[in-house]
Amino acid sequence: MDALTPAPRDSQSLTAPDLLVVPAIVSESGAGAARRFIEFFTVTIRNPNTRSAYGRAVRDFCDWCQTTGLDRLGRIEPVHVGAYVELLTRKRTPATVKQHLAALRMLFDWLVAGQILKINPAAAVKGPKHVVRSGKTPVLAPEEAKALLESIDVGTVIGLRDRALIGLMIFSFARIGAALAMNAEDLFHQQRRLWLRLHEKGGKHHVMPCHHALEAYLLDYIETVDPVAEPKRPLFRAAIRGTKALGPNRLTRARAFEMVRRRARQAGIPTLICNHSFRATGITAYLRNDGQLDRAAQMAAHASTRTTQLYDRRRDEVLLDEVERIRL
Repeated sequence: MDALTPAPRDSQSLTAPDLLVVPAIVSESGAGAARRFIEFFTVTIRNPNTRSAYGRAVRDFCDWCQTTGLDRLGRIEPVHVGAYVELLTRKRTPATVKQHLAALRMLFDWLVAGQILKINPAAAVKGPKHVVRSGKTPVLAPEEAKALLESIDVGTVIGLRDRALIGLMIFSFARIGAALAMNAEDLFHQQRRLWLRLHEKGGKHHVMPCHHALEAYLLDYIETVDPVAEPKRPLFRAAIRGTKALGPNRLTRARAFEMVRRRARQAGIPTLICNHSFRATGITAYLRNDGQLDRAAQMAAHASTRTTQLYDRRRDEVLLDEVERIRL
């Protein structure tokens, strides 16, 4: 995979050992630069998803520098960063280009503060314009979501797990990362209902009551696989390879993505959905049934209703109806 080949949407995150491998352009700049480079990922960035994304962005840039003959950090100038951004713009989406540029700016700022570089060569470089008015995540119609849940064979513990996970993302608007981070103790009874605790970004906890259908899915799963689970044990666990039993390890986002695609194919759903599709599916279904936007934002743990509106796909239905008015 070359430096400008897009990584799979749900690829595995870079691990700590990956981030400790210093690119040649950094190591050739001295021991201080190498140490500062490692500190950038291990000290300044706490979110593992951000760390992984920035790690890929920085390594792609370092690989490109090597192909162009730049062998030391001090030789990188704004024109080089600008040329890289221009090349990146031809092959990646504006959002991805802006993320890569943000990673480079932050890294170079850290190197300037550590007196490794005199100036930040990415500071003056402008990224592409990126205006987002609607989300692009594929969503399911209510009947498709229902068909998907009903198509899962719950005669196995794997089927119970998959139905519970998909149901959790639909009925609680949960991100896949927050869902997979849950432990057994994050399900609890309160006010005669089952509640769940999601581990959101920034170390925040988001607590929500379960929809009655989700409560049934979760209880069926728990009572079958782990009726007396240890509080710290992962709620959604990966299967032991070659068996239909669950092991002790937490299910990863990549494995969940593969599961979602497989279940959609089995249900005869042609839409190329991803883990995030269920968040948009649930929010759209809620708003379609006279739900309030501010309540949807609260349920989705969004700081602003503007973010929630990106998940509202009711406008797509209107466009579809209007397009059918074209008659020849």
